[in-house]
Amino acid sequence: MTTSDNPAGGSSAQSALDALLATLNLEPLENNLFRGARGIEGWQRVFGGQVLGQALVAAARTVDPERPVHSLHGYFLLAGDPSRPIIYDVERIRDGGSFTTRRVKAIQHGRPIFSMSSSFHKAEEGFEHQATMPVDVPLPEALPNPKDAIAEHLATLPEAMRSYWSRERPIDMRVADLSRYLVREKKTPVQNIWIKAAGKLPDDPIVHQAVLAYASDFTLLDTALIAHGKLLFDADVQLASLDHGIWFHRPFRADEWLLYVQDSPSGFGARGFCRGSIYTRDGILIASVVQEGLMRQRASAFVPR
Repeated sequence: MTTSDNPAGGSSAQSALDALLATLNLEPLENNLFRGARGIEGWQRVFGGQVLGQALVAAARTVDPERPVHSLHGYFLLAGDPSRPIIYDVERIRDGGSFTTRRVKAIQHGRPIFSMSSSFHKAEEGFEHQATMPVDVPLPEALPNPKDAIAEHLATLPEAMRSYWSRERPIDMRVADLSRYLVREKKTPVQNIWIKAAGKLPDDPIVHQAVLAYASDFTLLDTALIAHGKLLFDADVQLASLDHGIWFHRPFRADEWLLYVQDSPSGFGARGFCRGSIYTRDGILIASVVQEGLMRQRASAFVPR
């Protein structure tokens, strides 16, 4: 799960964003077949948000641009190998009068590591309503850069957490409450995080949707650990995404601040369930996200999924 630490979109953060955009620009191999760049070097497995974003781009490449994606649902089947590219095989399920449906299979080493169904819908007029954005969340400009806020504590933090907060990333982030990273308390599993791309994005709507899909996997499952005073860095916790769903409600720009409101209503049977609502800074609900993930308490030894 990743974040960005450069509020001004400086050269390092911009380089990270450029690398993300290059990763999302898939290579066409044949009709309905695409190749995605390999994962981030140094990671043990491919970040789930990368696979989500690449799979969405692959599906969109086979759909009329006049039909934007309105929903997707993906299942993470196997951990991705970051040293190898990923092949995306798109199946054209249906091209209807108003809706288009695609199924995508991500393949590595001859095996599917991820599968996704997505639906695209031509623009139509209709009834409108939405949930209200929380009003008690500070604006992003009033919140500190996480790297700077935690810098004074870095020497006392575990190595995994120091590395996490020190690296430059393609997505900028402002966390409304950073205290959970410093004080281990069991709290209500809710968090509010402002997110945006660390630089200017092209005007292509699918790029903004793919970047948001990428960013939506950052902290969502981690929300479930708040109820237990745990962090994803803890050696006695195994955390992994199992499935991930996104509904895109309205147009948006991923290079402008978006508020990611997250909660976890359930944890049971070594699984945590989390929800997210994503708003523009003026309160427009642009997307909803759900995710269930493995949330296993373990000894120090790794237990394979």
